[in-house]
Order: sequence, then structure tokens, then C-alpha cells
Amino acid sequence: MVRPSNLQGNQFSGLYGAVAKFIENKHFSRFITFVILVNAVTLGLETDVGMVERFGSVLTIIDSVALVIFVIEICLKLTVYRLSFFRAGWNVFDFIIVTIALLPAIGPLSVLRTLRVLRVLRLVSVVPQMRRVIAALFHAIPGMASIIAVLFIIFYVASVLVTKLFGPSFEEMFGSIGASMYTLFQIMTLEGWSEEVVRPVMKVYPSSWIFFIPFIIVTSFAVLNLFIGIIVDAMNYVHDKEEIEVDKEIQGIKKEMKAIRKLLEEK
Repeated sequence: MVRPSNLQGNQFSGLYGAVAKFIENKHFSRFITFVILVNAVTLGLETDVGMVERFGSVLTIIDSVALVIFVIEICLKLTVYRLSFFRAGWNVFDFIIVTIALLPAIGPLSVLRTLRVLRVLRLVSVVPQMRRVIAALFHAIPGMASIIAVLFIIFYVASVLVTKLFGPSFEEMFGSIGASMYTLFQIMTLEGWSEEVVRPVMKVYPSSWIFFIPFIIVTSFAVLNLFIGIIVDAMNYVHDKEEIEVDKEIQGIKKEMKAIRKLLEEK
């Protein structure tokens, strides 16, 4: 359960306190996770014509019950957190997903019925480990953007080069910069690169391996390792950040305990 940052450490009293204790309880989180998983299974079963013919009404009921539970959950959060609810990005994410499911799927909006499957993405906000991974990916975006920019430059230079070198003999694969980029992307992914691209080219240009081998090493291995390195670094950053926040909370609790002991000693 994601409590807004501005309410961390706040104690709710009365009815609000009871509701907050209920929605922040680990058992409630597990229940929501279970509902999401069941809903994911029913959405998958709805793609099977035979299952829809036999159990269509049951699947519809389960889907509706799951949606009602999600709406109640959002309403309870809004009741306790009020506008602070929207200060937590994961809460906004859940709100958008549930709102999409509530829109009428008729006429031009019928495509929204397909978007019900987005409810499965709520697992990301419910499971802390998944939230950590997504946070790391967002943190890694600037570094990944730089690598993508470098990769694009490499692709552009290589595309111009192979278009001029191999284009006259292999117009389908290297006849233009666009075709060359697509072919080089296929080589980078190592999808049929040897039999479909490199070997046919080497029959006409025996020395073409001098280009292809370094290109594969740079794009498929070096760049891929850079991506992995940035993501691992981002994961470590998020983990360290969480540890620092936990340490701050522990220090705050210790200070409060010391203050309470002082008051008790004075009395």
C-alpha cells in the first residue's frame, strides 16, 4: 500500500484511523493482489471462444465483482488521504486504470473494453519489488537515452556506409538508408543474420565480414552491456535510497522514544 509522502508518519484517529489501518494492512494488500490475479485469468479466458460460450456469464460476473472491489478500494483511499492521494504516483496510476475500466465501452469507445486488461498492470503498484524495478527503470531513462542516441549515430553512419557499398547488388536489403537500417537492426538482434544477410553478401563481397563482425560486437554486445550496467546502477540507487529513508524513519522513532522517556522521567 502506497501512502502519500506528505502523510508519512501521520496518525489518523477515529473512523479515518480505522479505515487507514484496514487499507494499509498487509492482508488487505494480499487480497487486492489475489483479486488482480483472478481478474487477469478471467480476462485471458475471455479470449477463448469456447470458454466464453460455456462460462461467459460467470466470467462477466467475476470481472464486475473485481471492478467493484477496485472502486471500493480507491474510494477508501480517497476518504482517508483526500487530495493527498494524488501526491503518490502509484495511486494516480491505480486511479487512471480503474477510471478507464469505468468508462462506457459502447460506440466509438468500444475499444476501451479491450483496455480492461490494463488492470493487470495494477500488480506493479501493489507488489513492492515490482515498484522498485519500475522506479529503477525511470531513474535509468536519462542514461538509456544517451546510449540510444549513440546507437542511432552508429546506425546512421553504418547505414550510409552499407548503402553505398552493398546497395547496388542488394537493393532489397541495402537499397536505401531506411532499408539498410532495418537490415542492420535485424543483424543487431542476431535474427537470421548469418544465412539471410551476411553469407549472401559475402558471396558477392568476400571482405564484407570486416564490417559485419565489428558492427555485431559493438551493437549487440557492447551496447547491450551498457544498458544492463545502467539498469543495475539504477537498481542500486533505488535500493540505497530506500535504505536511507528507512534509516531516517528509525532515527525519527528513536527521537520520539527519547522524548517520551524524558517526559516520563520528569513526571
